[in-house]
Amino acid sequence: MTMHVPLPNVLRAALLTCSVAVCLWCGAAEQQMVTVTNVWYVDHAANDGDSFWALMNGTTQALRLYFVDAPESSASALTVRRVREQMRYFGHSNAAQTVMCGQRAAAFTTKQLAQPFTVQTVYASALGSTAGGRIYAFVTCADGRDLGELLVRKGLASARGVGRETPDKIARDERAAQLQDLELAAALKRAGVWHLADADRIAAMRAAERQDVRALQEIQASMRTNVARISLNTAARAELLQLKGIGEKRAAAIIKARPYHSVSNLFAVPGVPRALAQEILPHVSL
Repeated sequence: MTMHVPLPNVLRAALLTCSVAVCLWCGAAEQQMVTVTNVWYVDHAANDGDSFWALMNGTTQALRLYFVDAPESSASALTVRRVREQMRYFGHSNAAQTVMCGQRAAAFTTKQLAQPFTVQTVYASALGSTAGGRIYAFVTCADGRDLGELLVRKGLASARGVGRETPDKIARDERAAQLQDLELAAALKRAGVWHLADADRIAAMRAAERQDVRALQEIQASMRTNVARISLNTAARAELLQLKGIGEKRAAAIIKARPYHSVSNLFAVPGVPRALAQEILPHVSL
């Protein structure tokens, strides 16, 4: 039976939302994979087919499956954009159909994880608004089958999402291709979400989504261009603290390293990691 584990109040209030369903790739491929056995599924109102709470080593943890994207199981102010994107991808006539399929995916996952299962993860952070954060994971059911693959085979998820080398050493791109082939097979069988797909409209719906994405990207690019850069030589401590990843100590180090003759001098500031300096470089000036 599914284990009913009480959650702290702050976790009960959390809304679990999916990350944007694009083919992003996790940068944690070289990190050590950790295997946790005897993991239990935790009932939670925000659980979806591809993201859910689990009890691991006595601690509740929100998990997000690698490689796959199941439909949202509810529509809210936080998820309405995602529901529309998924509706268009699957070729559904309306959002209610997509949410219904998401509920089926969530029920499928609940059933598959009724017995203790295995989680393999590098604890890479997953996007979302969950309190305490989610981590990406590979989940193996009690019968030895991969949950993400099962969802795609049943037509309850698309083969889109963050990926990495699998625990059994299948390369990231190869695993993505395998799941994409399984998605195509499910669509040809009109399994799961695909039995509601409108073959005559799906191309136009996906084109509309791509157009919306491009429009948003243009707005974001414009905003980045128009935002005033922070001067490395003259900015006050409070201004430097506005930069991502810059706290009191790093702000003090930046001020101490003045004057700057090139923004690339930021790479030489003690206590500022090179990756962080690279990230904030577009937001600073002399």
